[in-house]
Amino acid sequence: MVKGKVHVFGNDVNTDEIIPARYLNRTDPAFLAAHCMEDADADFVKQAERGDIIVAGENFGCGSSREHAPIAIKAAGIGCVVARSFARIFFRNAINIGLPIVTCPEAADDARPGHEMAVDLAAGRLTNTTTGRTFTFSPFTKELQEIIAAGGLMAFVKIQVER
Repeated sequence: MVKGKVHVFGNDVNTDEIIPARYLNRTDPAFLAAHCMEDADADFVKQAERGDIIVAGENFGCGSSREHAPIAIKAAGIGCVVARSFARIFFRNAINIGLPIVTCPEAADDARPGHEMAVDLAAGRLTNTTTGRTFTFSPFTKELQEIIAAGGLMAFVKIQVER
């Protein structure tokens, strides 16, 4: 279960807005987190708190295939990203690094800045606790839940190998 305050962004938020290219010479997650969403909202990192939720429109994470974008979001403490849709490579990169992301157009349309949400990945249920509306989405498979719980694909594989 992920619970947090909502930060709303529009359509076609690209990886350069998530983590500007001028910072890609570094891979340190804390450094990337300090610049997360900087070109989309300069105050984002000052306002975001651990567990908060990014909500966006269509095609979130479009642009380059860099893993820096979901790493920056996760390292900034964001608990989940909810969007109308995701760029395919961003979706895969997010899962690979253990960042929960949910496709739920109705919930994305319902969210407003400052609302609060609760997301149950296993049940496929998202509640806007501010409005009281509940939405459903395809729940994560057992394998995806295990990858997220492990902290990403590499951590998941390491656990499997050590068994």
